[in-house]
Amino acid sequence: MEFQDVMRRRHMTRSFTGDPVPEDVVTTLLANAHRAPSAGNTKATEFLVLAGPEETGRFWAATLPETERGAFPWPGLLDAPLLVVFLAHEAAYRARYAEADKGVVEQEGFWPVPYWYVDAGIAAMLAQLTVVDHGLGCLFFGIFPRRLEAFRSAFGIPESHVPVGALAVGRAAPRQRRSRSLARPTPTVGDVTHRGRW
Repeated sequence: MEFQDVMRRRHMTRSFTGDPVPEDVVTTLLANAHRAPSAGNTKATEFLVLAGPEETGRFWAATLPETERGAFPWPGLLDAPLLVVFLAHEAAYRARYAEADKGVVEQEGFWPVPYWYVDAGIAAMLAQLTVVDHGLGCLFFGIFPRRLEAFRSAFGIPESHVPVGALAVGRAAPRQRRSRSLARPTPTVGDVTHRGRW
């Protein structure tokens, strides 16, 4: 698929058929995500891969308990056969920038932008584009803050790693319920572009 076709086809899929994701697609999306640019070439974004109903079921049990599913507007999301959670590791960046070739003595304001989150977001976008290139659907979503500890406990995630978001991957179900967000006015590229000055 041509790159511009991938960009045009990229959208959020909220209902899946449950068909397994081929292993070569999983391998490629992880490899492409790991190729994302990384401050100081730190490469500290890590991936928790959950494939099949047993593993994804544990994720949903921790993050969206059965008692809360009745009001959940996207039940078809739970049919996604693959979930990839992107985890940022702040300490790895601070350690990397203290190495000899960087020689950073940190002071207040040195990290006005937390690049461990930026890099994890870029990795997630490359994974999404890879999924679209393979003709599949995906949805990037956050974990409810009130469920973070249950998620950490279920999968042994250390406190040093922050789940930036999860990517649900699979074959899109034929019928998709549109997000209410699509009804709101969307700025054009001209609205958000400033050339030469603000």
